[in-house]
Amino acid sequence: MDLSLCLFISISLFAIGIIGVLTRRNTLIMFLSIEIMLNSSNLLFVSFAKNWQNLEGLVWVFFILVLAAAEAAVGLAIVINLFRAKQTVDVDQYNTLRG
Repeated sequence: MDLSLCLFISISLFAIGIIGVLTRRNTLIMFLSIEIMLNSSNLLFVSFAKNWQNLEGLVWVFFILVLAAAEAAVGLAIVINLFRAKQTVDVDQYNTLRG
């Protein structure tokens, strides 16, 4: 696979993730969009690691996967607790977090 094609796919996935975070009000869709953005950066790191024959990009992929797993665990725990309180996953309904 050519490096320019991987760059195009990665930029497209990141743009889809940004659009999903900015336009959707559903918390689960927002988390999914953030995961898409993290996976697009993983694709970019793997593509550059393969192109330059350097393993540092793969180490960064490992750290990003750990970050994504922690984000998913903590984020879903917060969403479950807020869903129990409000019975909705709409971000606009979560005004209880304000000081």
